[in-house]
Amino acid sequence: MVPNPEIWDEINKIGETDRANLKSNFTGNQIKIKNKKENASLALFSKLFFWGENKNLDQALRKFEAKMPSVASFLATVAMFIIGITARGEWALFAVYFFKYLQTGGNDGYVEETHEMIDSMQSWFNIRFKDYFSVFIPSVIVGYVLYFGLGGFLHWYYYVRQRETPETWKCQPTRWITPELERHEIMLGSTCLVIGSAISAAFCTYVMNDGELSRVYFNSADYGYIWLILQVPVVFIYQDYITYWTHRIYHTPWLYKKFHKLHHIYKTPTAFSVTAIHPVEFTQLQFQYISATLIFPVHWINFAAIMMYTYYHGILDHSGIAFKRHWWQPWQPNAIFHDNHHQYFHVNYGFNIDLWDRIHGTYRQMDRIYSEKMHYAGGKAMSEATAEELQTEIMERESENPLAHSVQGSTDTKDILLTLESKKVN
Repeated sequence: MVPNPEIWDEINKIGETDRANLKSNFTGNQIKIKNKKENASLALFSKLFFWGENKNLDQALRKFEAKMPSVASFLATVAMFIIGITARGEWALFAVYFFKYLQTGGNDGYVEETHEMIDSMQSWFNIRFKDYFSVFIPSVIVGYVLYFGLGGFLHWYYYVRQRETPETWKCQPTRWITPELERHEIMLGSTCLVIGSAISAAFCTYVMNDGELSRVYFNSADYGYIWLILQVPVVFIYQDYITYWTHRIYHTPWLYKKFHKLHHIYKTPTAFSVTAIHPVEFTQLQFQYISATLIFPVHWINFAAIMMYTYYHGILDHSGIAFKRHWWQPWQPNAIFHDNHHQYFHVNYGFNIDLWDRIHGTYRQMDRIYSEKMHYAGGKAMSEATAEELQTEIMERESENPLAHSVQGSTDTKDILLTLESKKVN
């Protein structure tokens, strides 16, 4: 859902001035909505999604969490994982892969009879996309049920239950997304859920009806066991590297203004920001991920695992929570890496591998300052910055949580203060 012109104008004004100072006003466990003109549909939407804000449900969930904290933590992790694979409709694709595996029995000699039935473009569409709506409609329904049901629990577990102690878990502890923007990101994400389900349903039926362009295979021995192992890092690196470059291209001035800026109105992102992007960009990204199955022969289990990992970390990286990578993930940046991207805009373009930013000089440097107006990831040297820009940078760094960083001093403002002081003297 793209905002109406009036809202978009207000968002632009916020982005150009001091969007960073916006905070939500909270009263206990209830969000105090400032917008008195909120219409009935938005009120209903808020009640449906933010059901954890309800006083009685909040108390019940807190009692449950107090009795079984490990179970609640496990459920939150599972909820985040499930939302990650259902918010784009990919769960249906994984189900189709499993069905196809059962249908073929993993036999590389299995041949569909439909090849001989195609004699025109119309018959190609009718055969290759047969039963499209029988996949699309359930995909949307299941997606919405899980998005609103599990999303509400996720919202409660991270953003309601721990609201009084943000300094222990939040990447930007002193900042909160406004209730208006929070609803907006979920409504936009809900719209993209339909788009994702439509694309996934098309690819599902294409695979289900033996589409010849798909290189997904089901017998582990088809391409040898060495490739079965090597394809995991190859496909993962391919997807992440091409995503780095498309993301970086979207940050060029024209594309940023027309498309990607919509995603960056969430300067303090939440888990639901991950799919809150322009529908055009969302569609391009969906096809980009699927492209790996048209280029590489990839086993269906490996591809499903790669996509699950990618989408799960997409949720983590947008959560605004100070998640750290595990010891077995040396390639994976901490969640603060992408949170910094939303905060400082034109840096840290990578997703699951921060090496691309280090190689291409787009990794955030602590001796430079960044803003939405400074495109191409170069930022500005402190010595070249104005006093106003330095003061803004101090405010930005002070809003970061030092606990979210692995390197000490990542939020240090000492050098900026010295530069600012020298400018005042001069």
